[in-house]
Amino acid sequence: MAQESTPPPVTPPPPPSLEQASPSPAMVKEKGDLPPAPAPEPAEEADSPGAKGKELQGPTLPSPPEGEQKDSRSSTLAAMMEKEEPVSSPQPPPEEKTELTEKSAATEEEVVAVAVADTGKEKQVQENKVPQTLVSFKEESNLVSDLSDIERKALEELKQLVQEALNTHQFSTAPPKKEERQSVIVTQEAQTTQETSKDEASASESDVSTEIKPPAETQESKVEETPEKESQEVAKEEQKAASSPEEITIWGIPLLKDDRSDVVLLKFLRARDFKVRDAFVMIKNTIQWRRDFKIDELVDEDLGDDLEKVVFMHGYDREGHPVCYNVYGEFQNKELYQKTFSDEEKRLKFLRWRIQFLERSIRKLDFSPSGISTVFQVNDLKNSPGPGKRELRLATKQALLLLQDNYPEFVAKQVFINVPWWYLAFYTMISPFMTQRTKSKFVFAGPSKSAETLFKYVSPEQVPIQYGGLSVDFCDCNPEFTIADPATEITVKPATKQTVEIIIYEKCFIVWELRVVGWEVSYSAEFVPDSKDAYTIIITKPTKMTPTNEPVVSNSFKVGELGKILLTVDNSTSKKKKLLYRFKINPFSD
Repeated sequence: MAQESTPPPVTPPPPPSLEQASPSPAMVKEKGDLPPAPAPEPAEEADSPGAKGKELQGPTLPSPPEGEQKDSRSSTLAAMMEKEEPVSSPQPPPEEKTELTEKSAATEEEVVAVAVADTGKEKQVQENKVPQTLVSFKEESNLVSDLSDIERKALEELKQLVQEALNTHQFSTAPPKKEERQSVIVTQEAQTTQETSKDEASASESDVSTEIKPPAETQESKVEETPEKESQEVAKEEQKAASSPEEITIWGIPLLKDDRSDVVLLKFLRARDFKVRDAFVMIKNTIQWRRDFKIDELVDEDLGDDLEKVVFMHGYDREGHPVCYNVYGEFQNKELYQKTFSDEEKRLKFLRWRIQFLERSIRKLDFSPSGISTVFQVNDLKNSPGPGKRELRLATKQALLLLQDNYPEFVAKQVFINVPWWYLAFYTMISPFMTQRTKSKFVFAGPSKSAETLFKYVSPEQVPIQYGGLSVDFCDCNPEFTIADPATEITVKPATKQTVEIIIYEKCFIVWELRVVGWEVSYSAEFVPDSKDAYTIIITKPTKMTPTNEPVVSNSFKVGELGKILLTVDNSTSKKKKLLYRFKINPFSD
């Protein structure tokens, strides 16, 4: 089981630009005195085992840049209306129903209007939509001004120890001892004397009559000058090395240079509960391990892409952390399993790949005090091989030991989805041996709650399509929407019908995406013109959608007159459903 210092095995792509070309920004406002739509209920299994009952204040979703809002043409084109109507007995309409059009007033439904609004109101609504979830762990600030007196003192003491170690070259290989240097000098002197004797002997044999011998004093002085000169050079080099501190970098950050260095040191301090000596020893051991493992060379090696579906980076959570997905079910492939874990050599290669994946992703994090220097980790246990696979168990244990000892405090949260019963039993057994800090980062969700749990921390447009979201790799088959286009979430209650109204104010071309997680509902789409003499146009007739259908419905419609698009989801089951949708409107002229 992962410790709190265990970072995710990651190879993220470069973080996408936060400036999003978002579709028409929308804000929720009440129609009359109706209450706002409730936030989704937290998953039952999603309670952190570390400390239940505490609340995590949902992060505020950043509003689109002002320039982008001005450029969005859809702000003058459409408004959306969400409607809930009971399948059995309709409720009496509120008094404010008279404000609606004749057609909407004729249907006795509860209505929540969604209209295009200014930037300030939009930001307020986005904040209201952020789900409130239960969790006990909250990341600490890396700003020195936010540290407590004890933490600030510990940081200063650690910096002094690191500076002293850099000055005395404690992090590098120790220089040769004085006795070893003297031995080298004596050996060189003996070699020089021996070579001189050989030269004299050869000269005397070649020409005895013309032999010219230099004065004995001159020969002796030359022999003495050589070792003295070498001794002086060694002393100069030693003095020069001692006068300049060594330079050590870790994850591409100098160990003691600027405020980014403080962030690195704080990771080690937090991993050792701000015990300065323990943190310093951990730093020394990590630096030595990185040198032995040749991390800087490993980063640039080509280890293949066989495991790219096992661990991958995709999107960001609501607080801006890059999200890493670990898909253990991929090892159900026997060929891949044997290729990865069958012997010690292959397990070592797997370990090197995991470390390389992690190093590459860490170097793309923002180590500034106000930046994001941790990762949100998702562990998908669907079809996981389980604890019976000895080879996988050995490789995992070896990786965890290295990660927790050399990569402290790189995990913001560990979310386990599609959790089987045996894993919960396993966790119950090992939980007493884990620190409260580690356990407070864990969230568990069974198969039926996995998507709902992810949406608490990651927006649907950022969640991969296989996990209930709308995000797919950009391709020609889906050119309209990207990970930057926000989606709207609606909870469809059991035995109710939900209608999304998109009001059209001028001629345009509209495209939309819609999905209901798990489906088992009926879906239809139609266009209702404003003109009383016009006919309703059926875009998609009511269709029963099952889990085997395409996860996302994409459609488009060319609007030649004013009216509204109605997207209707009829949930006749006894379970609540999560409806996701987003749309774009492009005006056109005749």
